[in-house]
Amino acid sequence: MTAQYHVHGDIAVITLANPPVNGLGLSTRQGIADGLAQAQADASVKAIVLTGAGKAFSGGADIKEFGSDKALQEPNLNSVIAALENASKPVVAAIHSVAMGGGLELALGCHYRVVAPGCSVALPEVKLGILPGAGGTQRLPRVLGVETALNMIVSGEAVKSELLASAPGQKLFDKLAASPESLMEEAQAFARSVADVRPLPLVRKLPAKHPQGDAYFQFVRNMVKGMAKNFPAPLKCVDAVAAATTSRSFDEGLVRERELFLALMATPESRALRHLFLAERAASKIPDVPSDTPQRSIQAVAVIGAGTMGGGIAMNFLNAGIPVKMLEMKPEALERGLATIRKNYEAQVKKGKLKQDKYEQRMALLSTTLDYADLAQADLIIEAVFEEIGVKEAVFRQLDAVAKPGAILASNTSTLDVDKIASFTQRPQDVVGMHFFSPANVMKLLEVVRGAQTGKDVLATVMAIAKKIKKTAVVSGVCDGFIGNRMIEQYSRQAGFLIEEGCTPAQVDKAIEKFGFAMGPFRMGDLAGNDIGWAIRKRRYQEKPGMKYSKTADLLCEMGRYGQKTSAGWYDYVPGKRDALPSALVVEMIEKHRKDLGITPRKISDEEIVQRLVLSLVNEGAHILEEGIASKSGDIDMVYLTGYGFPLHRGGPMHYAGELGLFNVVQAMHRFAQNPLDDAAFWQPAPLLARLAAAGQVFN
Repeated sequence: MTAQYHVHGDIAVITLANPPVNGLGLSTRQGIADGLAQAQADASVKAIVLTGAGKAFSGGADIKEFGSDKALQEPNLNSVIAALENASKPVVAAIHSVAMGGGLELALGCHYRVVAPGCSVALPEVKLGILPGAGGTQRLPRVLGVETALNMIVSGEAVKSELLASAPGQKLFDKLAASPESLMEEAQAFARSVADVRPLPLVRKLPAKHPQGDAYFQFVRNMVKGMAKNFPAPLKCVDAVAAATTSRSFDEGLVRERELFLALMATPESRALRHLFLAERAASKIPDVPSDTPQRSIQAVAVIGAGTMGGGIAMNFLNAGIPVKMLEMKPEALERGLATIRKNYEAQVKKGKLKQDKYEQRMALLSTTLDYADLAQADLIIEAVFEEIGVKEAVFRQLDAVAKPGAILASNTSTLDVDKIASFTQRPQDVVGMHFFSPANVMKLLEVVRGAQTGKDVLATVMAIAKKIKKTAVVSGVCDGFIGNRMIEQYSRQAGFLIEEGCTPAQVDKAIEKFGFAMGPFRMGDLAGNDIGWAIRKRRYQEKPGMKYSKTADLLCEMGRYGQKTSAGWYDYVPGKRDALPSALVVEMIEKHRKDLGITPRKISDEEIVQRLVLSLVNEGAHILEEGIASKSGDIDMVYLTGYGFPLHRGGPMHYAGELGLFNVVQAMHRFAQNPLDDAAFWQPAPLLARLAAAGQVFN
C-alpha cells in the first residue's frame, strides 16, 4: 500500500508514500480511501490530517499509470475527493514541497489546508494538452478568485505558497506554517482546533463570479487564442473556468469540466505532449546502466576552444556554479572568446534576466590558459575544436598526456567517429561524445555519444551533469552524424531534390514552417552556414560514391553564398538583420541547373513537400533504431523536438509517424520510390518500419 495510516492521540494521519512525488496511482488512492474509512470508524479520532512523505505532498497523477485505464479505476481521483468532502470528521491537508495537478485538486477537496513556506503550487495539466480533470477548474477560482486561478490554469506555471497565502481574500490556505519542519505539528494542532466545528467547510459551497462576466472571458479567449497557436487546451481551460461562474450548480460545472477533459485527452496534440512528457523522463534511463551506478565527482571543467561553441559550452557550467578553465592556442583567440561570453552575460543583465552580482560570480569562476598542462586537475575536459579528425587526434593525444587518471575526456564532435577519437588515448573507457547544439548556452539538447569502450560510470556521470546544466541528454551509439545529423542529412537531400524538381527555397521553407517547424531547411542552412554541409558532402562523395545528391547546394557554395555570415545564401540578407529575402540570383542558378539536367519543373504541393521531408526523417530514424544507435523511438523524438525545431504539437517524427499510421507511411514511401528524380533506394522502408507496419504496430 502506498499510503500509510497512523493515529496520534485524537488525530489520524494519512501519509501518501509513493516516491518520488507521491503520484496518485490506484494503490495510493485506495490507501487514502481506506484510511479515511478507518478514521471515521474510530470514535477516538476527532480529525484527520492528510500529507505526503518525502519531498512532496503530491505531484499529481502517477506517471506509471499515465493515460491508462488504471488511472480511471475506482476509486478514481474524483471519487477520493468526493469521499474527503463527505467525511464526517474534518480533514486537514498538510501541504509541503510540491502540490501539483491532482495533488492540488486532492487538497482542494479537503475541508482545510495548512501549507509550508516554499511549496510549489500548480495545475500544470495544460502542458500535457489537457486541463485539470478532478475539479481543479471549478474549485481553484472559488478560493483564489477567477483571474488568479485562470492565470495559473492557462499557464500551468507553479506559484510559491507564501505568495498565494498573502493574496487578499484568498481561501486556498487556512494557515501558513512557520517552517517546513513545523508543518505536521502545526497541522495537527490546527486539526484539533477545528475538530468540533460544524458544518464542515467545503470549497464547492464558495461563490465563483467575475464582475465583468462574459465580457471578461471573451477578452481572455482573444488573448489566449493568439498565444496558444497549435494547442487547443488553453482555450478549453478558459471554457472550463467560465463554466465555474455560469453553471447552475457546482456539479453541473464538474460535468462540463469532465466533458472538456475527455475531449482534450483524445486530441493528437495531447497525445504528442503526453508522449513528450514520458519520453523526456525515459531519455535519462539507459537500459544497461542502473540508476545506482557510481558517478565520478565533477568539481572542475576544462573547455578546449574559445570560439562560439566553446564559449557557449563554458557558459553552461558557469551558470551551474562549476569552475571552468578555457584553453586556446593564441592569446587573441582567448580574448575574443572572453569578450563574447561577457557580451552574452551583459545582454542578459540589460534585459533584467540576470542580476549584476550573479554575472560577476559567474565570470569569477572562469579562468583561461594557453598551456595544456594547466588542465591537469580538471575532472571533465570537453574539446570544441575544428571538425576534422586530424585536429581531434592532436588534441586527444595531448589530453592523454596531461589529464589526471579518472578525468572524463569528451568530444563535442557532431559527426566524427568517437571510437576512433578514443583510440588516440590510452584510456578509451574515459572518452565520450558530448555533442552540444548551437548556440550551446541556449539549446536544450545534448547528444551523449557512447563509444564501444565508454565506461558505465562515465555515462552515468555525464547524464547527471547534463541534468545539472539543465540539458536534455539523449544517448546515441557511434555512427556518422549520430542521431540528429544522420537524420537531417536525409531531410536535406530531399530538400535538394524538391528544388531540382520544381520548388523554390521559399516554397519548401514555407510549407514545412506551416507544418510547424521553427525553420525550413534552406533558412536553417543559411543560419548554420552552407559551407558546413558542403564539407560533409565532399566527404560523402568519397565515402559513398553511389549516393545520389542534388548539386544545387554545391553550386550555391561555389558562388560564395554561405548564408547569413556572408549576407548571401539561399536568400539575400541585409547585414545585421536576419530577414530572409528571396534571391533572383539563386532562382537563376536553380533554373539553369534544371535546364542543364534536362528537368522540366513541375508543380509540387505543400503536402508532398512535408511528407517527403518528414518521412525521410522517419525512415532514417527506423534504421537508427534497428541498428541500436538509439535505444528507443522516444529518444529520437527528443532529439528532434529539443535540437531541430520539430513541432512540439506533433510529438517528434517517430510519434508523428504513428499518428499517420505506419501502413500509410510505407505506402507513401512506395509512391516516392517511383519518382525517377528521387532516390528510389532510400525510399525502401527500413526493415523495422516494414515489420511494424505489417503488424499494425507503432514505434516504441
